[in-house]
Amino acid sequence: MHDYRILEDTYGPPISEQRGCHQKRNVLKKELLSHHSIGKVQTQFFEFNDPKNPLQLSCGTALERYTLAYETYGELNADRSNAILLFHAMTGSQHAAGINHDVPGLDGRWTDEMYEGWWDGFIGSGKALDTNRFFIICVNYLGGCYGSTGPASINPATGQPWGPTFPVLRMRDIVESQVRLLDSLGIHKLHAVVGSSIGGFLSQILATRHPERVGIVVLIGTGPETTVLQRIMNFEQITAIEFDPNFKGGNYYNGPRPDIGLALARRIAHKTFISPDALRARARHEVVSQSPPFGWYEMNSPVESYMLHQGEKFVARFDANSYLRILDAWQWYDLLDGTGAKNLVELFSRCQGQEYLVFSIDSDSSFHPNEQSKLVQILKRAEVSEMWITVNSEKGHDSFLLEPKLYTPHLIQVLHAQEINPGAGI
Repeated sequence: MHDYRILEDTYGPPISEQRGCHQKRNVLKKELLSHHSIGKVQTQFFEFNDPKNPLQLSCGTALERYTLAYETYGELNADRSNAILLFHAMTGSQHAAGINHDVPGLDGRWTDEMYEGWWDGFIGSGKALDTNRFFIICVNYLGGCYGSTGPASINPATGQPWGPTFPVLRMRDIVESQVRLLDSLGIHKLHAVVGSSIGGFLSQILATRHPERVGIVVLIGTGPETTVLQRIMNFEQITAIEFDPNFKGGNYYNGPRPDIGLALARRIAHKTFISPDALRARARHEVVSQSPPFGWYEMNSPVESYMLHQGEKFVARFDANSYLRILDAWQWYDLLDGTGAKNLVELFSRCQGQEYLVFSIDSDSSFHPNEQSKLVQILKRAEVSEMWITVNSEKGHDSFLLEPKLYTPHLIQVLHAQEINPGAGI
C-alpha cells in the first residue's frame, strides 16, 4: 500500500493532517508581513432595489434587486472628485487592501487566503493608490461569490440559491451594476479607473460607454478582445466543471460540490498566470509519493504536486456556478456591442478627454504583450493620450499582484500629475 503526502511550501497550507496548525501559522505570518497595511477593514453592502428602474441586463432579463459587496479606502473629498474605481481580476474579491477576517454569509468561502487584501502593496498611505489623496472603491462582481448577488445567493422569490437560474451576464452588466453604486455615492466622475486582467476589460467598457465619467484609465496586463487561446482555455475550464458528476446542471447546493471539475478548471487556468520559471521556483522541491491520487498514475514532479495543491486550495474559496458565469461573460466580451461605433478606433475617439496608462508584462502568457500593443495602436489612431510601459518580470501575469515596486512610480506619475479638479465630481 502507498500513501501520498505533499510537503509544505510557502504558497499555502499543505494538504496534510497538520493543515489547521499550518494555516494558523500562515495567517499569522501574513498579518506580521502586513505591518505597513492600512489595517483592519470591513466589507460594506450596496442594496439596489428599484422595481421602477431595474438593472436591464444584456440578455433581456431585468434585476429589480441585487446586492454588491464593496470596500473603500481613504476619504471621499467634499466635491467627490478624488474617487478611483478598482476592478478586480476574475477570481478576486472586493477586499483589495488591509486585513478582513470575515465576510458574513459566504458558507465558508472566506478562507484565510482571503484575509489580506489582494492589492495591499499598492493601496495605503504613500503607496501607488495613496489613501491620503484618493478614495479607492473595489467591488465584487455581480455574479460573484463574495457577498455580491450571484448563483450561490438566495433568490428572494424562491428562498433557495439561484444556482443555474441566475441570469446570464455580460461584462457590461457587471459595469452597469457598479455605475449604480457610484450614483448612490454621489460620484459622477472618477479621477481614475484601474483594472488588471479581465478587470481591464471592465475598465475599457466603463471608459468607452461613460467617457464623461472617467478621467484616467489604467490598464494592466489586458487587451481589447478575447483571444483565440483564451477562448480555448476557457472552454476547457467550462467543460471540466460541467462534466463533473456532482455539478448536476448547477443544482449542487444541497449535496456534494463539483470540486474535482472546479479544481481541474483552476489548474487549466493557473499555468497561464505565472511564467514556467516562476512555476518551477514555486513548486515544492520534494514529492513523497506513496499513494497516487489518480488511479495507477503516480506523480513524479514537484510541479505536478504544486498544481494539484492549487486546485484543491481554490475549491474551498470559490463557487463553480460563479466561475462559469464569469467565464461565459469573458467568452462574450465585445467592446463594440451596443455602442453604435463601427470599429474600436471610432469607439475610443469618444475618450479623447481621458488619459491612458497601459502596462505590459514581458513574461505574461495570459495576456501577451501583443494584446497591449493592439490596444495602444487603437488609442493612437483614436488620438487618445496614452503612455505604454513594459514591466520586465520573471513572474508572468501574476506580476501585477506581486511586484508593486515595478508599477508604483508610473502609477504615481500619472495619478498625481492630473490635479484633482474642484467641482469635477459634482
